[in-house]
Amino acid sequence: DFRIFCGDLGNEVNDDILARTFSRYPSFLKAKVVRDKRTGKTKGYGFVSFKDPNDYVRAMREMNGKYVGSRPIKLRKSMWKDRNIEVVRKKQKEKKKLGLR
Repeated sequence: DFRIFCGDLGNEVNDDILARTFSRYPSFLKAKVVRDKRTGKTKGYGFVSFKDPNDYVRAMREMNGKYVGSRPIKLRKSMWKDRNIEVVRKKQKEKKKLGLR
C-alpha cells in the first residue's frame, strides 16, 4: 500500500476523524492515530494508507496543510515500508537489553 505520515495532529483527532478526512479518496484503506501504550493519549501523528498511487499523490497535494480537528496537518511520505521485519526485531531486542520497552 501507499502510506502517508500525518503530523501535527491535535489531541482530539482519533482514527475515525482521520479516516473521515481521507475517505473521499476511492482507494483509501485505513487511518491510524498513534497513541501512547500506557496513557492512551495521542502522540500527535498517524498514518493513512491508500491502494492506488494516484489517490496517494492527490491526497498529498490536496490535504497538506488542511485542518483536521483544530490544527493544520503536515503530510510526508511514510518511510515505514522501507523497514523490514528483521530491522524491527533487532531494534526491539536492543531496547530489551537496555531495559526499555
